[in-house]
Amino acid sequence: MSVLVAGAGIGGLATALSLHAAGIGGVRLLEAVPEIRPLGVGLNILPNAVRELDGLGLLERLSAVSVPTGALGYYNRHGQLIWREPRGRAAGHHWPQLSIHRGALQSVLADAVRERLGEGAIVTGARVEHVEEPPNGGRVFVHASGTRYEADALIGADGIRSAVRAALVPGEGPPPWSGLIVWRGTTWAPPFLDGQTMIIAGDDRRRAVVYPMSGGTGTGPVLMNWAVARAAGPGEEFAPADWNRAVPPREFLGDFADLAFDWLDVPALIRTADEAYIYPMVDRDPLPRWTRGPVTLLGDAAHAMYPMGSNGATQAVIDARALARHLACGPDVRAALAGYEAERLPAVTRIQRSTRRRGPEVVIDLAHQRAPGGFRAVHDIFPGSELQDISQEFARIGGFDPATVNEGVSR
Repeated sequence: MSVLVAGAGIGGLATALSLHAAGIGGVRLLEAVPEIRPLGVGLNILPNAVRELDGLGLLERLSAVSVPTGALGYYNRHGQLIWREPRGRAAGHHWPQLSIHRGALQSVLADAVRERLGEGAIVTGARVEHVEEPPNGGRVFVHASGTRYEADALIGADGIRSAVRAALVPGEGPPPWSGLIVWRGTTWAPPFLDGQTMIIAGDDRRRAVVYPMSGGTGTGPVLMNWAVARAAGPGEEFAPADWNRAVPPREFLGDFADLAFDWLDVPALIRTADEAYIYPMVDRDPLPRWTRGPVTLLGDAAHAMYPMGSNGATQAVIDARALARHLACGPDVRAALAGYEAERLPAVTRIQRSTRRRGPEVVIDLAHQRAPGGFRAVHDIFPGSELQDISQEFARIGGFDPATVNEGVSR
């Protein structure tokens, strides 16, 4: 069986490694950029995806370039703790949650692809331009940067502006905008709290997410990932989504100047950033189908979602493992791709819809609505088990509650 994968991002690379591990040869990745470089900022990989990456023999490499996230805390704009929960092994998972630079994750995956599949497995400078779908169950042809490729299956893992998705869903238009603007960056700064905690703080219009991506000793600096977001003002418009659009921190620092707490100074992180990028928060509407014949979608190309709940890269990895299992279990490519879609599409659609409702971050909105000036005790505004129920519901939807991860069958 021969497989073409459009895109050598997280999802595409994980797909190639998963197909190779399943005994499927003839895998080739078509990547639009002329050179794969460690770009981007940070992300979190939830334990359900770390389990799958461990199954590919990559956990040791990834652990060397990441921080095991031990806790997640939600705070109001005054720095008061709303809800804190253990994460990864501290929560009872058999695998950690990892905070990692996107470029480091991509480098680990790309190095493994070259080692296992060969140097020629990743074809750079090959932007997908046209897809020829066979009418009678034949092979698929892909035109990329002037070259025609042929394979038994095509996997579109080419991101939120996927050319493969455009071939399957013509006329869809640009990704819909949420009305939020996000700025992201990295900063070398002293660790905060216990050095392994991810925090989300703000109100119903502004939000800051901060977590370390490298370990440190004592009070020495560590590489910190931060993201701040606010609702757009009347008439504000932005260029199409592009994570590579750099901006000077002074342009947006004032919007978050009061998010300075005695345990973390968010404005100082922004002011001293190594890099900062602007991005209008967009996603994609859920699709009723990802697959047509020998062509299917994966990762952001299939289900781009808001970055609430750390599910973007996580679900792309799980997609990859599920896809490989279906293709390895039977010789009929079309039936295998249909089986993959039947397994993954409903599950990920539920997550997409949850993130549009702000996922677990809704507790920050509720805290601001119920106590905009702050509170004496959080249980005065969140009675009973409301906070725990919100957290557990999102973990269940995302499939990363400890029981599901620890007791489930690996893909």
